Amino acid sequence: MTPKQVERIKNKITKIKRALSADKKRWEGYYDDSRGLRYLPPELYLKINDYSGALRYYNWFDKNFPEDSGFPIFLFEWTITLFKTKRIKQAEKKAMQTFYSNTYLIDKFLNKELLDFDKLENSNWEYSSLAEQLIYSKDQNELIDFADWLENFITTEKFYDFANKFIEIESILKTEPIGEKRTKLINEKYKMIENIND
Repeated sequence: MTPKQVERIKNKITKIKRALSADKKRWEGYYDDSRGLRYLPPELYLKINDYSGALRYYNWFDKNFPEDSGFPIFLFEWTITLFKTKRIKQAEKKAMQTFYSNTYLIDKFLNKELLDFDKLENSNWEYSSLAEQLIYSKDQNELIDFADWLENFITTEKFYDFANKFIEIESILKTEPIGEKRTKLINEKYKMIENIND
C-alpha cells in the first residue's frame, strides 16, 4: 500500500469519526447511527495494519455502545485486533463470541469446510451466506500469525467444550416447541455468552 493510499484510509476514518460526533451532538449526547457508521473503522484500521488505532477504537466503541454486541465480522476484526495487540485472553473470548454470533466465519477464514448442522438461525447474521462477505483469510501475509494462533485455539478444550455445548443447544432449539424446556435452553444459551465475559 502506498503512503497516499494509507493517507486516504486515514482520512476516511477521520470522516467517519466526525460524522459519529455530529450524530451524538444532533441527539443531545446520544447516538442514533442508524447508518451503522460505527462498524466501519475497524476494517479500515486493519487495512493499514494500525492495530493500536483499532484497539483504541474498540475501547471507544465499548464505552459508547455498551449494549451493542456488534455483528459477526466486526467481532472477528475485534479478535484480530486483540491478538495483534497481544491481549490473548481477550482474543480468546472474542473468538468465542464470534463463533456464538456466526458459526461459519472461523472456518471460512481458515479455509476449512463450513460446519453445517441443523440449527436455529434467527437473523441473517447467523447464516452461512455472511461468511462470503469475509475479506480476511489465513493466506494473507499479515494474518499468518493470527491464523496459526486461531487454528490452535479452536482445538483447545476450552473452545471445543464451548462450541459443542452451543451446537447442542442450537440443534435442540430448532425443533423444541415453546414451553419450559425451550425457555431453559434459551437461558442456558445466553448464560454461555455472559460466562465468556466473566
